[in-house]
Amino acid sequence: MKNKITSLTFALALGTLSLGVSGLVMAQQAMTEPQVHSKLTEQGYTKVHDVKFKDGMWRAEAKSADGKHVDLRIDAKTGEVYPDEQVSRLSEKDVRASLETQGYTHVHDVDFDDGIWKAKAENQSGVDVKLKIDAGTGKVIATD
Repeated sequence: MKNKITSLTFALALGTLSLGVSGLVMAQQAMTEPQVHSKLTEQGYTKVHDVKFKDGMWRAEAKSADGKHVDLRIDAKTGEVYPDEQVSRLSEKDVRASLETQGYTHVHDVDFDDGIWKAKAENQSGVDVKLKIDAGTGKVIATD
């Protein structure tokens, strides 16, 4: 009986440790505020300020290389930068089709705003979600 308890205790401890490690790995996947600032500076943005995490994405204000004020959104995982003046390569129909192929249903309120597409839909579990979509690829970059 003592061996069974010892084995069970060991298995629970190992499982807890692995959950902690996987949580740490997940936390390391999201960019930190200093990394966001560095990424923007590397891409030629100057006077980067008001860096905040909101709605599943980083947001910042900066000056572009041509000296214009821009509002930016940054994918927290990939570091992809989306300036507010970006032009979409996709139409609303393209975005709807992309979302449906990604498993979303009941897609509605599709709108292009500040350089990214936004939409509302149901995910594969039937839960209503708000989506942010890459204007070039149609890939979902954040969900609320």
